[in-house]
Amino acid sequence: MASILDCPIVSVNARVWRFWSFVLKHDAMRYISIIPVTVMTFFMFTDLCRSWGNIQELIIKAYFAVLYFNAVLRTLILVKDRKLYENFMQGISNVYFEISHIDDHKIQSLLKSYTVRARMLSISNLALGAIISTCFVVYPIFTGERGLPYGMFIPGLDSFRSPHYEIIYIVQVVLTFPGCCMYIPFTSFFASTTLFGLVQIKTLQRQLQTFKDNISSQDKEKVKTKVVKLIEDHKRIITYVSELNSLVTYICFVEFLSFGMMLCALLFLLNVIENHAQIVIVAAYIFMIISQIFAFYWHANEVREESMNLAEAAYSGPWVELDNSIKKKLLLIILRAQQPLEITVGNVYPMTLEMFQSLLNASYSYFTLLRRVYN
Repeated sequence: MASILDCPIVSVNARVWRFWSFVLKHDAMRYISIIPVTVMTFFMFTDLCRSWGNIQELIIKAYFAVLYFNAVLRTLILVKDRKLYENFMQGISNVYFEISHIDDHKIQSLLKSYTVRARMLSISNLALGAIISTCFVVYPIFTGERGLPYGMFIPGLDSFRSPHYEIIYIVQVVLTFPGCCMYIPFTSFFASTTLFGLVQIKTLQRQLQTFKDNISSQDKEKVKTKVVKLIEDHKRIITYVSELNSLVTYICFVEFLSFGMMLCALLFLLNVIENHAQIVIVAAYIFMIISQIFAFYWHANEVREESMNLAEAAYSGPWVELDNSIKKKLLLIILRAQQPLEITVGNVYPMTLEMFQSLLNASYSYFTLLRRVYN
């Protein structure tokens, strides 16, 4: 446990999850967050049926309902597979400290820069989530009429009559914080783990280019040992990406479906509303969706591209004067690198920037169709 919390590239998200006892410990704290947020999400979906006639209200309420549904789904999967996540993060911690002891200034500089990037991304995501969540819960106060941060319909209860309104409002404000912690850290976890995948790949690239440094040409056994270690590192990276994909692929599939539809709906809403304050709010929602999806696809695409560059790194290394047996081992790396390491959407489509562009194109196409039908 200590090594995971001390590993700087995953420690931010691991500490948040541990605070809520999603991973690394088991106590009542997880139920204090999961059960109330799940109940609130259920009543948010029941409210959608009541808002069916008002398309503007329906889209806004559906956005929050889908957002919280994804937060609950992520957390339930995390708790269910917590042993897999803990073992995965433990493996990250072990490899991280192994790389941190490599005597190569370029590798150390690479490790430091990606660690800072991962930590800043995780902290900024939490800060941004806190700010936006605060805006969500404060906004109804300035509308001049009674409104809730998130639409809820509880059968048999008038949500806008005192003291029901005040109680529900306070409950939603309180549950916004655990809801944010259920949603944001998973996005940061995906970004941090893909960044660490890049660290491993770039480290292997560097070692392939310099594996013969400080070894005399006569010491063939040392060269052979190093090359065998590089092959083992490559296999470890392949396993790492495969395990990461198995942890996130179905959540990415839900994101692909839900946020693709919500992006289309919000674009349509932006086209029909006239209130300037609502335009700003809806634009913020659209920005959140696009930035969320882009973060997933950008980092996954980087892993894919850099994994294919391993072949070039092996070919540009000091292989010319080596024995044929060592050349064949390097050839194994080159051949395997022709097949990119991919993180997929539901084990169907690879997460690439081309796929991200296709998603945006599809959302915009459905938006134009919806607008034409509406007009």
